[in-house]
Amino acid sequence: MAVFLALLLKILPLYVFIFLGYVAGRLLKIDRETVALLLIYVLAPIVVFDGVRTVSLDFSTLSLPILFWALCSVLCLLFLALASPFWKDATRNLAAYAAGCGNSGYFGIPVALALFGDKALGLIVLGSLGFSLYESSTGFFILARGKHSVRESVMRLLRLPTLYAFFVGLVFHLFPPLSGSVEAAIVGVRGAYSTLGMMMIGLGLSGVTWSMIEARFIVFTSIAKFLLWPLAMCFILVLDTQWLHIFTPDAHRIMILLSIVPLPANSVAFSTMLRVHPAKAASAVLVTTFIALFFIPLVSMFVF
Repeated sequence: MAVFLALLLKILPLYVFIFLGYVAGRLLKIDRETVALLLIYVLAPIVVFDGVRTVSLDFSTLSLPILFWALCSVLCLLFLALASPFWKDATRNLAAYAAGCGNSGYFGIPVALALFGDKALGLIVLGSLGFSLYESSTGFFILARGKHSVRESVMRLLRLPTLYAFFVGLVFHLFPPLSGSVEAAIVGVRGAYSTLGMMMIGLGLSGVTWSMIEARFIVFTSIAKFLLWPLAMCFILVLDTQWLHIFTPDAHRIMILLSIVPLPANSVAFSTMLRVHPAKAASAVLVTTFIALFFIPLVSMFVF
């Protein structure tokens, strides 16, 4: 119980930023689309670039982002098929995109640091990179297809800078560290990325009315995040423990954590940018984030 309460108190500050985002959206009328574009086109590429540039790379660690990209993509396509009987509009695409991903950056990194300390930073960043690659490839394409043709979706996908930032980070990994002032600036960007990401949930909620909330969408995505995702990860961990032996025990703990993080805050940012039911995205993100407040400490008592 002490572990549960300690972690609960460490996670709670993240919810303050959601509340501040809601207040800012309601009282200050902050433009959600501008914040979404700032996150997607400016802050996210810098965070991805720095994560790739600074983390230790070998076969095991490089396998982590590839694994999560592949798992996100497979689950996204699975959920797209599962959502088809329930929705015939772009809601189906939003459900598939959101259910195939997780809030690894804004939520997962602070929680991992609270659970495992600074030693977990490299592994959690690598896992988060897998989610970022998914969001900027398969996930974005499926979401864009809810409103756009294949050609338009591909063109919008190619304009996303995150994939390019990933490969530039690989190149800079070969060079000496950046100057101290640049490193300090990047640390500030990481903080802004996490803060604005959580506030984006509140901003998305600030424009929500009761008529926009769809219980079926929330239930569908919650089942995806807190049932199917952990089951898929347990299957992968059994394979690795018994036969593959690719990942370390520390990596296993990070993989379990990333399988139970809530829906991604970026689903609000991307759905706002593409105008694909951002209110539904925001309400589902809030509910799953609230569930994770208790679900993650509960799991940590028995697993970590």
